[in-house]
Amino acid sequence: MLVKVNGVEVELPDGSTVEDAIRATDAPHMEGTLVGVIKGTQELEETIDTYRIRTTAGSVLIEVLPDEAPILVDTWRRIYRKLENLRIRWTTPSEVSMGPLKTDLEPTRKEFSYDENEVVISLSGFSPDSTHIILSKEDHRAVYGAPDENRGVFARITGGRRTLERLTDEDVIKSVEPVVKRRSIVKSAAVTDLQTPLEDGNQLFTYVKVKASMDSPQSVEHFFTMLEDGKLRVDYEANSFIGFYSLQGIKKDPERIDKRNRGTVTLRNTGRGAGRVYIYREDRVSTPSHNIIGNVTEGMELVDIAGEGDSITIQSEPGRIMTVSMTQKEAEEYLSSYGIEQVREGLMDDEAIVVAQDPAYTMEILREGKVKTVGIDPERIIEIEMDPQAPRSSWYFRRMTGLLDTPIGSMKVHFAFPGMKVVMFEGEKSMAKGLVPENTPEGCVKKGEIGITNMSRRHIGMVGVRLEDNDEYGPTGEPFNGTNIIGRITRGIKNVEKFKEGDTVYVRERKK
Repeated sequence: MLVKVNGVEVELPDGSTVEDAIRATDAPHMEGTLVGVIKGTQELEETIDTYRIRTTAGSVLIEVLPDEAPILVDTWRRIYRKLENLRIRWTTPSEVSMGPLKTDLEPTRKEFSYDENEVVISLSGFSPDSTHIILSKEDHRAVYGAPDENRGVFARITGGRRTLERLTDEDVIKSVEPVVKRRSIVKSAAVTDLQTPLEDGNQLFTYVKVKASMDSPQSVEHFFTMLEDGKLRVDYEANSFIGFYSLQGIKKDPERIDKRNRGTVTLRNTGRGAGRVYIYREDRVSTPSHNIIGNVTEGMELVDIAGEGDSITIQSEPGRIMTVSMTQKEAEEYLSSYGIEQVREGLMDDEAIVVAQDPAYTMEILREGKVKTVGIDPERIIEIEMDPQAPRSSWYFRRMTGLLDTPIGSMKVHFAFPGMKVVMFEGEKSMAKGLVPENTPEGCVKKGEIGITNMSRRHIGMVGVRLEDNDEYGPTGEPFNGTNIIGRITRGIKNVEKFKEGDTVYVRERKK
């Protein structure tokens, strides 16, 4: 049987599954993410009502009328591809004509009235061998040899009026494309079970590809951070968009502001919901609160069928350029593969660990063609394992240290005194709002456990670590009920005792 996977045709044995098709084409797909399974092209196009006519002067959108002229619409669906590469046949103040094409329609010799924006099938010379498509620019009467059904009217113009006025007989039709809207494929199968059997003619969509904007470096990097695992979970679904809220609460500067067309990816930069990312199913006007991240170039079918709670495999073009957590030598080889020059700073030894890059954002690195990589001794990095029982506090810690954005974060020592067996780090009160008590210790705080002062105490947001067990006070010197335990140090605990007030400490999260 013949199926298509992300537009690529592949012949498979009868009885093949979704997994077989993915393997045969090496299609991008992360485990547990959505796959769209759609019936064949013909069945899909029978549900499509809008077509884009692309010409050398611009595009015109028409919407067919299957309820008013079913025979004419069926004819259009059979012949529209044959318009490609034809010149505009003629133009007048009342009409634009495209063709000729061949059909099997029956002409009439009647004169009909036509309204502005109607689209007519004309049989010039009363011959089906000279079928033309007429786009009406104004109200008028004419004898087009049109079929009797609905006066030959099978569609109406819904967009591109300026293009229509500019067209001349020197212009060429570049393509005619069906515009897939969400209602065209909502009845498709959205599957996560890769053992789902396929049928001949099925189309599969396994991932969404996004072309990132060079004009929104901060917003694009925010998107990259969300895409660390190569997939995103849909947190909200509406008719006009799907939303991803995993980094909600992080404001960004205004960047590129533009119309939110179908397939546009945006970041809400301020206000309620700042940090949310959206992919639009339908056109919406521009707004200053939304930065343009980029546009979907492949896989809108998945965007259309995804529901709340579904996960989608997403790829970006270009991908993220991130050297932090590499050795200087690894960073050199990595950047070389992109044709980007490395400038080493800090500790420049091959085995030094990169803790910062400048520029920080991928799009700026690509624009400049070089990047500074700041290295330090690996012994200066503390490794931390986060406790899932403290989600709010862990979020605060990742955001405050920068671990939300990069693989290695940093914090500054606020208090360290020899023999005290506790080290405390500066917090960020503006980020610490809402740190309710969670995962408070009971009985004893163990050596290496990291705690944060919660909102029940004055020094909310302060971070600390105990260097020996204590059954009375938490890592920030607060009673247990004022302390949220967020995790423990799994590597580098011996180095913590050497820190002095004002030192910068680098932290890396250990992934389970």
